Amino acid sequence: LFSHDYYHIIYFSKTGQFIQCADGDILRSLKSEPASLPAEDISTNSNGPKQDLLFDEDPEDLFAEATEEVSLDSPERDLLLSDGPSPAITPITPPTSVITPYVFCLNCPLRDNRHIEEEEGGDLFDMNISVSDPEKVGDGMNAYMAYKVTTKTSMSVFKRTEFSVKRRFSDFLGLHSKLASKYLHVGYIVPPAPEKSIVGMTKVKVGKEDQSSNEFVEKRRSALERYLMRTVKHPVLLKDPDVLQFLESSDLPRAVSTQALSSAGLLRMVNKAADAVNKMTIKMNESDAWFEEKQQHFENLDVQLRKLHASVESLVCHRKELSVNTAQFAKSAAMLGNSEDHTALSRALSQLAEVEEKIDQLHQDQANADFYLFSELLGDYVRLITAVKGVFDHRMKTWQKWQDSQMLLQKKREAEAKLQFTNKPDKLQQAKDEIKELEGKVQQGERDFEQISKTIRKEVSRFEKDRVKDFKTIIIKYLESLVQTQQQLIKYWEAFLPEAKAIS
Repeated sequence: LFSHDYYHIIYFSKTGQFIQCADGDILRSLKSEPASLPAEDISTNSNGPKQDLLFDEDPEDLFAEATEEVSLDSPERDLLLSDGPSPAITPITPPTSVITPYVFCLNCPLRDNRHIEEEEGGDLFDMNISVSDPEKVGDGMNAYMAYKVTTKTSMSVFKRTEFSVKRRFSDFLGLHSKLASKYLHVGYIVPPAPEKSIVGMTKVKVGKEDQSSNEFVEKRRSALERYLMRTVKHPVLLKDPDVLQFLESSDLPRAVSTQALSSAGLLRMVNKAADAVNKMTIKMNESDAWFEEKQQHFENLDVQLRKLHASVESLVCHRKELSVNTAQFAKSAAMLGNSEDHTALSRALSQLAEVEEKIDQLHQDQANADFYLFSELLGDYVRLITAVKGVFDHRMKTWQKWQDSQMLLQKKREAEAKLQFTNKPDKLQQAKDEIKELEGKVQQGERDFEQISKTIRKEVSRFEKDRVKDFKTIIIKYLESLVQTQQQLIKYWEAFLPEAKAIS
């Protein structure tokens, strides 16, 4: 029996003995050994993971260990990004947002999100990365922005516990390109790097320092920090040699082919167009209901997140307009108070102007919270879901490659039969060798398809857990910021009320 109101589980063992577990001690009394998720392994070779070293068993069912003895029945603004900030930039301080690891603690009455997310080779995830101190290097169109990347960790995979390096925006793009080339085609979800912005970066390079360029630099800095944290939180990507080199090495090879207006950039655009055409032409006979359901789920989620993201961005714009109008109202009230002969009324108008100035600042702060807490989270997940859909596309390509090998093998076998019928022994041996080679490709294609399917299942499960955790954490912080804003508004008006009543 399962009581949802009190989170108690009541069941009978096989011997008929009555047992009751309450407040999170779920089935733990049946096992003396603690449940643990299988650790993932990856080759240290920079060429990427080996096919047979990817995920093992599916730990999706958290109660799998316990149910061996007993079973229970229970009922979406794309970021404008580019290559660097401006000198002596006064950063805009966004609300602090820390993405903390998550864990299911079967013995704990309450789930402690800060406990442990995963255990990799005995290492607990204890890592924080900050991107700070944007600095403009060079002049004119050759200028670029350099950022200080600081890492603090106690994980044994790193040589030191705290270290800092200087990185330019193209280095971040280069890191993502390397990771994508090694992991996407085998089913891993590689977090996307912030996108380039030709317009935004051009203003920073050749324009004077102003509010808009400062905002652009701060938005990019924040996006780069979130990108690195999402990357290192992936248990496989964290151990990749390119990630370790990016975070630790003071001498990093210059990233190439990252410019938007370059031959490599144009080639990427052509490849994307070709992939879109191939996706429309490939008709995959999906036999796994799970993949069909998940693909439809992510398509729907993508549409809804994009709509919500657009709405929140509109809210941010309206909040900024409200701040501007409030400041104008405060200025007008102050001028009216200075021209008023009635002493009490003049004092009240002056006090009203001061209150409106404070409210103007509140609106600015809340607009920043709207953007950095909520809008940026939605924008990140719009891009992340695009990455998720990308691994499904790679699975389809793997399937198509397997089918092509099977069709070619069938044609070769038919050709061999014709050679036997026409009695051409000089070409028969060559045909047999080609058939043997194709048989190996078909078998490898089947193994690749099974492996990428298994990996995607694991990755989607991890992605869904992280998504729920991130949204819960950020929404709570966002609601707290709204409550604090409203409480401060009440205090301002309550303090002004006696002054208004004193007018006589």
